[in-house]
Amino acid sequence: MPSSFANLVSKCTVFPDQKSHVTTLKLSVSDIPMLSCQYIQKGVLLNSPPFCFHDLVGFLKQSLSTTLSHFPPLAGRLMTDPDGHVHIDCNDAGIDFLVVKSPALSVDDILCPGDVPDCVKELFTFDETLSYTGHFKPLAAVQVTELVDGVFIGCSVNHAVTDGTSFWHFFNTFAEITKGASKISKAPDFCRETVFNSQAVLKFPPGGPTVTFAGDEPLRERILHFSREAILKIKYRANYGSLVTKQTNSEVAGKLSNDNWKSVNSNTEISSFQSLCAQLWRSVTRARNLEPTKTTTFRMAVNCRHRLDPKLNPYYFGNAIQSIPNFAPAGELLANDLSWGANLLHKNVVAHDNETVRRGVEDWEGHPRLFPLGNADGASITMGSSPRFPMYNNDFGWGKPLAVRSGRANKFDGKISAFPGREGDGSVDLEVVLAPETMAGLENDAEIMQYVSEMELVN
Repeated sequence: MPSSFANLVSKCTVFPDQKSHVTTLKLSVSDIPMLSCQYIQKGVLLNSPPFCFHDLVGFLKQSLSTTLSHFPPLAGRLMTDPDGHVHIDCNDAGIDFLVVKSPALSVDDILCPGDVPDCVKELFTFDETLSYTGHFKPLAAVQVTELVDGVFIGCSVNHAVTDGTSFWHFFNTFAEITKGASKISKAPDFCRETVFNSQAVLKFPPGGPTVTFAGDEPLRERILHFSREAILKIKYRANYGSLVTKQTNSEVAGKLSNDNWKSVNSNTEISSFQSLCAQLWRSVTRARNLEPTKTTTFRMAVNCRHRLDPKLNPYYFGNAIQSIPNFAPAGELLANDLSWGANLLHKNVVAHDNETVRRGVEDWEGHPRLFPLGNADGASITMGSSPRFPMYNNDFGWGKPLAVRSGRANKFDGKISAFPGREGDGSVDLEVVLAPETMAGLENDAEIMQYVSEMELVN
């Protein structure tokens, strides 16, 4: 963002208001691969508070300090022991807190239709910062930006310390305390006695790892909004395939009215999100104009907390995710109907059970490696985040967010992030990052664009 649009007012370190009750936490086999990933950058757009911005800054600093006392790993630093194991040293070193003013930037500028404007990227700090640098940089930072008619609170967190579940747990707690809660509703679990705990060591080159994708390629980024009704129509196509054409409009409407956002039976019914992912896979593949024999990949990150036996605490703090790659020749994916690709995604998600998670851990231990973000073959899609994350639960005391946005971290051709729609009824926003020519093709793809609508804001 040009200096004429944004001014750094202040930068300081916020420390926990209580000494850490945790000493060190060893990174797990789910944490370590993220050391080559950039910091997670997510934030919320809010209306202006009913008090002055100066007071807001004071409230946020105080509540952030209290929040850090509940999440002491975020106020620490990474350290590597003599055996090569990487730990979080919960040493209360604190996190960065930045205050920025953008006197020419409005809410409408951020929510403008079309491509996400570049100014959104400037609402976050720690750009292009690899998680490995947490050895000497803060593991988190909060940037508060005053707009003409609103406020943006952006949070950057080391990806080797948190996954999306833990990130939003921290963010929700920050909002909860700012709003006035005297006791947090969901305490994090720092237990490390899990299947992800390992003695395996990943050796790094001098200076640490490097990013695994090109950071200078031209990209376009759009938010595609899918209403609940649109998603249920996609889900109906995915589950019933060609039978849809044989149904009357009244029969389809009746079926949709009785349907739910969550699958009735997750083992037999293709879910709403799997259906949406399959539609995106098809449409992006078509827009890329690939050779029919070219193998395409749709990669999904899954939360393993509830897949293990015994289950992990749902508020386990750290990374507890694995990646599910799905493969299909471009020609076969497009020659079949939506249900073919959706069924492939569904089967692989259902099959990712306790035994599969444990096999994945054993496989990594036999060959420790970093997580390879990127699209090296030009035919891959990586789905991140989740419409189940409670992003709109971040009410800091004067209303729910107007929107959720992310920074420039970990973005490449084919990186998709799923957010819940603001309506909270099962609608979904897909943050789509593609090469310019692919985005143009997607915008002309009638099969998916018939379901895209404008997001309606109710302040």
